[in-house]
Amino acid sequence: MPFTLIVHQTQTWGVPVLVATAGNTLGACTSYWLGRGAVTAVPPSSPRVLRAGGLLRRYGAPALLLTWVPLVGDVLVVLAGAARVPFHTFVAWTTAGKAVRYLALAAVVLASS
Repeated sequence: MPFTLIVHQTQTWGVPVLVATAGNTLGACTSYWLGRGAVTAVPPSSPRVLRAGGLLRRYGAPALLLTWVPLVGDVLVVLAGAARVPFHTFVAWTTAGKAVRYLALAAVVLASS
């Protein structure tokens, strides 16, 4: 069941935000480890990879707050693994970004109900 529907039907945000954040972060951890283990050559130079790599180089680990952004976020996660960003740092920034996303989304749903 979609996150917004659960928040709308239950009129609560705590558990849905916690579960969605945890699940999304665990998925990102999978991509992080795949990126970390799979890097044996220079990453491909597609525009998305270059954009995400630029964010990571320019802003460092705080760029991981944007891992919720479709497409760019997935590339950021893999590049963070490839760049060997410390796992605890990766998890902290990624969890924060994803939690803020779900908190904002829940606030919008509850405000419109």
